[in-house]
Amino acid sequence: MQSHAPVRNWLVVVAAMIFFMIVLGALTRLTESGLSMVEWKPITGWLPPLSAEAWQAELQKYLSSPQGRLVNRSFTVPEFQKIFWLEYLHRLWGRLIGLVFALPLAWFWFTGRLTPALKPRLVILLILGGLQGALGWAMVASGLVDRPSVSHYRLAAHLMLAVALYAYTVWLILELSGARRVDDRKTRRKASALIGFVLVVMTLGALMAGLRAGSAHNTFPTMSGYWIPPGLFDLQPWWINFFENGTTIQFVHRWLAKLLVLGVLALLIRARRPETLAAATMAMIQLCLGIATILTGVDVALASMHQAGAVLLLTALIVVRHRAMASG
Repeated sequence: MQSHAPVRNWLVVVAAMIFFMIVLGALTRLTESGLSMVEWKPITGWLPPLSAEAWQAELQKYLSSPQGRLVNRSFTVPEFQKIFWLEYLHRLWGRLIGLVFALPLAWFWFTGRLTPALKPRLVILLILGGLQGALGWAMVASGLVDRPSVSHYRLAAHLMLAVALYAYTVWLILELSGARRVDDRKTRRKASALIGFVLVVMTLGALMAGLRAGSAHNTFPTMSGYWIPPGLFDLQPWWINFFENGTTIQFVHRWLAKLLVLGVLALLIRARRPETLAAATMAMIQLCLGIATILTGVDVALASMHQAGAVLLLTALIVVRHRAMASG
């Protein structure tokens, strides 16, 4: 579909930017930088402090926040800048994604390059992108009230909406690619189930990150020497442990991740194609990254690569599912 090439290439750029944003978000979270900017200025906030006085004023705002008061109350301007710039880049990159999406969208729309079927899908992406910015601020705001950390629920929602935006963009790219497909209902069903499985495991990983539960048990294959660690159901009612007990969440995350790898390997055995081989390879790499992240006590670089690996595995499974659909 040569006529779709400009639109497809534009969406490839958007997807790449969202992918980088997800990795940047992981770095921001892991370095405790996300609460360094205590105000949300969607229109004017793209400018950083430009003078020594402005930096001092920004630092004072930060020192009045829970993280500033309780964790970093002795911060100097140079120390503050180390965490400020990462959060600033994170927010600036989000604005750039909005521009890179909205401006070409308007141009493609008014020059008649978009099909009637594609227009509402792109509008949905635009709306969800705007909501993602608002959700990001709602997440940050939860850490500016009385505790120096954000709500792990809002963190998980923020990450998974970013992942959903990325996945939907990738799907649209595949729809515009014109790649050869084979109608394989069983592979399509299995890939769909595995995509859902990946999203569940990623959500649990986000809850772990929000609760800082990744550093609670840093051994493998056991958890601090236990196959079934104590404290799995310390909270009441029992079901709340799956959402608020770090030990329980890490336990379930580990075992579901292993089952996910087995599922992807089974998919490869059933359908030996380049895309299933890519998914199986990525699943093994992702498992190794997860183990390394645990064993190193959540090393920032490894943990960021682990989050990126989850997105790449999801991408591979989306390709598998798409290519198992009949054309048309």
